[in-house]
Amino acid sequence: MKVRIKFRKYGALRFIGHLDVMRFFQKVMRRAQIPIAFTSGYSPHMIMSFASPLGIGLTSDGEYFDIELTESISSEEAVRRMNAVTAEGIEVVSFRQIAEEKKMTGMAILAAADYLVGMSIEEEPGFFKKYKADFKAFLEQPQIIVMKKTKRSEQEVNIRPMIYQMDLQENGVYLKLAAGSVKNLKPELVMSAFCQFAGIDEKKISYTWHRLEMYAQRASDEWKEPEKRKLVSLESLGKIIESREIHD
Repeated sequence: MKVRIKFRKYGALRFIGHLDVMRFFQKVMRRAQIPIAFTSGYSPHMIMSFASPLGIGLTSDGEYFDIELTESISSEEAVRRMNAVTAEGIEVVSFRQIAEEKKMTGMAILAAADYLVGMSIEEEPGFFKKYKADFKAFLEQPQIIVMKKTKRSEQEVNIRPMIYQMDLQENGVYLKLAAGSVKNLKPELVMSAFCQFAGIDEKKISYTWHRLEMYAQRASDEWKEPEKRKLVSLESLGKIIESREIHD
């Protein structure tokens, strides 16, 4: 049985990296006595795969990883056990059974993520009103070319098709961006591109970054065109494991 776990990351633990988060949940699994499956061989390890690592310093309400179980456990019991042994800054939100196919893992199907970006400039208390027209003009560009760094090189990329939504809110910016192995856009890159477009000295800006949710792209007979496919949360693709299913 494969399961998808959703969790929140907040507070001081936003400063721990992805490898530390993995080690943290390995300990949680043992302490909570979750019947997680291990790989075979001389050095077995827990079968665990994260949808998308969260950058250091970001908080989130929608982080995911998938595991395999050796036996069933109810969603309610699993969440209760894990939260009983977790630390302040990590909270397990849901525990749901998912499809068995490898192609349906969170890492494989991830297509988008959304964020709330908090921004403030001490010298400009009316920042958002002042730059409202610039936000509109920024999105109306047919192309937004930026230098995107990879592990091996830098290259010019048009990020406009990867910005699915960008809304100016009272105290920040809402972004829905492409995410995953095929296309991936970080909110930092979008905000840097906007500041350059609007002539804002980014060194004067204080940012906060918060990931809200992660999405898969779900196609149906009515939505065959890729740009019209519906985005659904990774959580919604799983089903709650009821207590009675343990004895089935």
